[in-house]
Amino acid sequence: MKTTIASAFIKLAEARAYADCDVDAPNLHLVMNQSSEAKRSNYYGLPKAVINPNLCVQCDLCIQNCRFDAIHVGLDYQVDDYACEGCGVCEAICPVGAIFTKPVLAGELMLYSDNTVFSTAQLRMGSGNSGMLVTEVKKQMRSAVFTDFELAIIDGSPGIGCPVIASISGVDMVLIVAEPSVSGISDMERIIKTVEKFQTRIAICINKYDTNIENTDKIESFCQKLNLPFAGRIPFDPDAVNSINKGQSIVDMDCEAGRATKDIFDKTIKILFHEKLG
Repeated sequence: MKTTIASAFIKLAEARAYADCDVDAPNLHLVMNQSSEAKRSNYYGLPKAVINPNLCVQCDLCIQNCRFDAIHVGLDYQVDDYACEGCGVCEAICPVGAIFTKPVLAGELMLYSDNTVFSTAQLRMGSGNSGMLVTEVKKQMRSAVFTDFELAIIDGSPGIGCPVIASISGVDMVLIVAEPSVSGISDMERIIKTVEKFQTRIAICINKYDTNIENTDKIESFCQKLNLPFAGRIPFDPDAVNSINKGQSIVDMDCEAGRATKDIFDKTIKILFHEKLG
């Protein structure tokens, strides 16, 4: 639902700059139909170790000192790219200089730029450094914006790890989409603590609130207790699912979830620009 809300906000705001920072599983492009082809560029993450078999004397020092068990013996000594963390210990201790590190292709950046700017990326399977790639997605969006846009919308990463921290960095406000479940409440509390460390404004909304009214009430009470702005509730709506399956935003059709999202959008904009909620 995070992407669903983000796409709806982009449509409602008529935003001319937006980004999908969920680089592990980007899907905003499925709803935001682009009229132009993306400009694509390779993203290289941290370096990985490479062993030159012609120089290697098979002294075994690299295997003995690799804390990630990334080096194995087949016909030659070989490095497992998925296990290697690029720390460089093996390169430092190799007595004959048979090991070196080199940047490895970790993902792809995509930039759609016509009358709007849409920045996104896809991390390769098994690659790390997603937080660094998120930062590149945001940099790419900023570099492509030639005029001052009043509003840019980011579909952030899930969780509270490095990609989320990179998504939050530098933004003016975070809208947290909470689910009325035990795990949803726990996730909400964790992301609130993360955002507060950035001293960034927060608003909360609840998705599929009617699937568990008791937990919905708990979330609202939690917001009141911490004096966090509550932007509204979105009901479970089969029409919203149909809209998404058609590649549309939920505000592209008249449905209950879409109407609720429009109200949440209005309240969120007021919070963002320090206006009083009615």
